[in-house]
Amino acid sequence: MKAQIAGIEMHYEVSGSGPWLTLSHSLASNCGMWDPQMDKLNQHFTVLRYDIRGHGQTQCTPGPYTLTQLSDDAHALLAHLDIQSTHWMGLSLGGMIGQTFAIQHPEMVAHAVIADSSGKVTPTAASMWGERAKLALSQGMAPLVEPTLERWFTQDFREKNPDIMTQIGQMIANTPAVGYAGCCAAIADLDTLEKLRHLHTPCLVIVGEQDTGTPPALSEQIHQHWPASNFVILKNAAHISNIEQAQEFTDSVLKFLPH
Repeated sequence: MKAQIAGIEMHYEVSGSGPWLTLSHSLASNCGMWDPQMDKLNQHFTVLRYDIRGHGQTQCTPGPYTLTQLSDDAHALLAHLDIQSTHWMGLSLGGMIGQTFAIQHPEMVAHAVIADSSGKVTPTAASMWGERAKLALSQGMAPLVEPTLERWFTQDFREKNPDIMTQIGQMIANTPAVGYAGCCAAIADLDTLEKLRHLHTPCLVIVGEQDTGTPPALSEQIHQHWPASNFVILKNAAHISNIEQAQEFTDSVLKFLPH
């Protein structure tokens, strides 16, 4: 479905039944990233998944973007659907948006799942994200596909699942360069950790043991700053842990979220 929200045309999907659960995907992805979880989640929740600004079928606007702007997009979508309260699950960029949203609208987030994410960028992050954005804008997304897949998945998983790698590689390649670069700028300004201390929302922090993009130490920082949080490390998983260890990821989420 599509709707004019926050000044852009946003793509979203609603499925299942039960309490609301909003899903927010990673950079260079789209809401199809959550496919491995959908069968089980639909049994317990009314699931809202959407494409972030500049990704998937949601309109791409000129960057740079901010995490506040991306959070405001989600808030406008929830208002459009008359959703007063929701669980939130976000991975990587989606987790950064989720932290920002929970800080801005704590009364709307019943429970949060923050996966393979971070609460504060490293000193070298700004230049790194700037370089990736510049590469995308100058050469398109093609040069970013293989390096991204190498960060996202362990070598063993990549070798054993060539069809999945082809599918996800296409998803990365199809991401608009302007949208990718806009979100790179948002990530480069990430700084939520100290504000997390004031949240009372229950939170589950999940990370792949072999995540090199946002290593477990960064997820542990979120856990340490978010008072009512649990921390789970998934073995044999890198950055996109909900795909690489889909069953373990889903089981951890269902164990945490009330339903």
